Amino acid sequence: MAQITAALVKQLREMTDSPMMECKKALVEADGDIEKAVDVLRKMGMAKAVKKAGRETNEGAIAAYVSEDGKTAALAEVTCETDFVGTNPKFTGFAKNVAAVVAKANPGDVEALKAAEFSDGETLESALTEMIHVMGENMKISRFERLAADNGAFGTYVHANGKVGTVVEFSFSKPETAEAEAFKTFAHDCAMQAAAIPGTISARREDVPADVVEHEMSIYKAQAAESGKPEAIQTKIAEGRLNKFFAESVLSEQAFIKDGDITIRQYAEKVSKELGDKIEVVAFKRLTFGE
Repeated sequence: MAQITAALVKQLREMTDSPMMECKKALVEADGDIEKAVDVLRKMGMAKAVKKAGRETNEGAIAAYVSEDGKTAALAEVTCETDFVGTNPKFTGFAKNVAAVVAKANPGDVEALKAAEFSDGETLESALTEMIHVMGENMKISRFERLAADNGAFGTYVHANGKVGTVVEFSFSKPETAEAEAFKTFAHDCAMQAAAIPGTISARREDVPADVVEHEMSIYKAQAAESGKPEAIQTKIAEGRLNKFFAESVLSEQAFIKDGDITIRQYAEKVSKELGDKIEVVAFKRLTFGE
């Protein structure tokens, strides 16, 4: 009996994109002969996956999901070969189920995600292989994002073409706020805003990385120095430009795309007053297909 090494299993998995355990079983049956193991996998019903595993997957979709209890939300990017399959309801439904697994399992990476349970003991990797059979194209789970919150709620948005998806986290005090139509509209608007402006860095000013702020400020100070004005004026010029940077890059400080007269923070204050609560934008995640 040939020794079935982890490296051999990995090689077969990369050749066929088949589940790890199935690859190991096939190699045991083929006594370590990798070419025979491929045939074993094909006989096991994975022929299509084996044939298609090497094909490029440049199409696909972003999907969003919020758990029933509203405590977790996730985005997932699933790729396929053609736009025809990428917009198929069966495919987009599968992508949303992938996002649901992300929310539930909280995996550390894509490999851990594929090993997570999809349904009734079946792994996501097995479900993916079955989808390859059903849809007749190679498919991959490329990346994901996840947010979790003890208090508050989430808003999600996926662009109609499935190429951009966002999830925004909100905090508030009253549980009933999550069910209010005014809040739901606000949450959707914020998620759409985050999708519409790709340069958005963070939800709040304080969450912009310090190195990014320092870099921007150094540029603005250098620009202000060119003016030849007194140092105090230079500092005000630089600070003014930094505030403009925040207004463009921080979700809560951006002008609302549907009403440029108010910022997202002011929109939040308006809804807060209407509902008798304090609603704040806490965090957001954004996936753009292929980036």
